Amino acid sequence: MRKIIVANWKMNPQSLAEAKRIFEGIKKGIKPEAKKGAEVVICPPFVYLEALSSLVSPKTGIVLGGQDCFWNPPVGGGAYTGEISPLMLKNLGVKYVILGHSERRENLGETNEMVNKKVIAALKQNLKVILCVGEKTRDKDNFFSFIKEELWAGLKNISKISAKNLIVAYEPIWAISAAGGKADQPEDIFEMTIYIRKILFDIFGIRQPAEAYGIPILYGGSVNVRNAKRFLEIEGISGFLVGQASLSPEDFSKIVNLC
Repeated sequence: MRKIIVANWKMNPQSLAEAKRIFEGIKKGIKPEAKKGAEVVICPPFVYLEALSSLVSPKTGIVLGGQDCFWNPPVGGGAYTGEISPLMLKNLGVKYVILGHSERRENLGETNEMVNKKVIAALKQNLKVILCVGEKTRDKDNFFSFIKEELWAGLKNISKISAKNLIVAYEPIWAISAAGGKADQPEDIFEMTIYIRKILFDIFGIRQPAEAYGIPILYGGSVNVRNAKRFLEIEGISGFLVGQASLSPEDFSKIVNLC
């Protein structure tokens, strides 16, 4: 299975010219063989999607993703100031969308219920959903149950058929580089991937292990050129959700070229 390497630019950069520079730098830096080993997803701010879509082609090995979308209504517009519908993303040629990121949960008050509505709406438009889950602290007594709750609530009323367009991104909040965190340890990430697959088994009534492995699990949280190779060797990890390092064309393309 090809790896999935996602660049989450967050609220960066501050100009279209800089966005194009970063995009072109990544495109030039990706080796031809890496295009066969990885699907590269760049998620810029919404205002840059249309301009960057003109730079995307099958030859680039890059597709675009959104950083969020709204849930109501899933097939049209409405009186929702400042929001973006899944259909808008789809019509721009966007293939993926990040939902439930911890920064939106923390700073904008997104609940599991709100995330679930977004997941349902995005899947109805056949977007590939990157559902983010992650604990605030590594509390031995509570962090597994925290992940379990986010998955069960976020995937409520999602069918097994729809799950073919689902990706789970495990990004422990305490490990996010923007918050001064440090990356998790490989053995702990491996343990979490096993646990997440067990929950996916239960949610979708999966009976065959191969079906659960059909749902990719990404790791996010201070991924950089120094630790990416080590993380890619972890069994069960299908790729990365990269934040800060994705704004450096050189660093991000080096991560992709490991695939």
